[in-house]
Amino acid sequence: MFEERISRARSRMEELDVDTLLLSVGADLPYFTGYTAMPLERLTMLVLPRSGDATLVVPALEAPRIEERPEAFTIQPWGETEDPVAIVARLARRPARAAIGDRTWATFVLGLQEALPETSFLAASRVTGPLRAQKDAAEIDALRAAARVVDSVALAMRDRPFAGRTEADISRELVERMLEGGHERANFAIVASGPNAASPHHEPGDRIVEVGDSIVCDFGGTMAGYCSDITRTFAVGEPSADMIDLYGVLFEAQEQAVRAARVGVTCEQVDAAARSVIAAAGYGDYFIHRTGHGIGLEEHEDPYLVSGNATLLAAGHAFSVEPGIYLPGRCGARIEDIVVATESGPERLNEAPRELAIVG
Repeated sequence: MFEERISRARSRMEELDVDTLLLSVGADLPYFTGYTAMPLERLTMLVLPRSGDATLVVPALEAPRIEERPEAFTIQPWGETEDPVAIVARLARRPARAAIGDRTWATFVLGLQEALPETSFLAASRVTGPLRAQKDAAEIDALRAAARVVDSVALAMRDRPFAGRTEADISRELVERMLEGGHERANFAIVASGPNAASPHHEPGDRIVEVGDSIVCDFGGTMAGYCSDITRTFAVGEPSADMIDLYGVLFEAQEQAVRAARVGVTCEQVDAAARSVIAAAGYGDYFIHRTGHGIGLEEHEDPYLVSGNATLLAAGHAFSVEPGIYLPGRCGARIEDIVVATESGPERLNEAPRELAIVG
């Protein structure tokens, strides 16, 4: 698998006239090596030339954690008194053009620029983004399995009490349920109630949920290396007529965007499919973010469903579809599913009910 991914990376490097790919912390490294580097002050970096051997430069104390894959790369440990930047520069062989990992610490980027003064640098995502965006069958299975866990959490929460609890308490329950379901970690668990629901990335706090509130619950984690992400909106007690109207518009917008997410359609057309429904109903100014983001080894990655992105959806692209409507000082709502573009049409990985959930 890693040998094949490296081969595809080299083809992409050929297209972009990139001589060397330099990958440090972040999701690119495990995608090509199976190893996730700790975000330490010690440099870890895969040196992948367009031709020749790939080498994973690692702190010696980290080397026992890595499975060497000779068909794809070898390992070069460095000791505490050695200069890893100099080692990488030597292995890179003075490239004219190098792509460096987007998450690489600035101190190492600056060091490599000094060590390789004749090299021009560009973001590695130019090379790796399109490759990682298009998932293979095993990756989609991993995303599907993670989605099943958060589906079960969202379903269970429909029968749980909300009134009288703090947002932070509900958030903790979401985290616990994800971990009990098999996630290695919870990446986030947004719980935004009442007027807080108008803030898309609200940090759960000590506000006590009251009857009449709408509550946006957006949560996800990582399982077997791949991410989950789901949003469902709950109403405590019977929702108001205004909330019913707002949610009906949102439900239709999300449905239309999912239906639009077909192979050969541009990312911005999917965004427009959701946005046009919301705008026609008079809520256009209250949909303040893109319709979706790619998902895989990271919670947010290519492709992004946003105006101005003319990237064509391809089979294997996995992404969220999550329109929202946010009325400042009053309320908010969002619906989010993970969707995969396939040759036979869009496939929702999340199956938990999307209807507004009435809870106590």
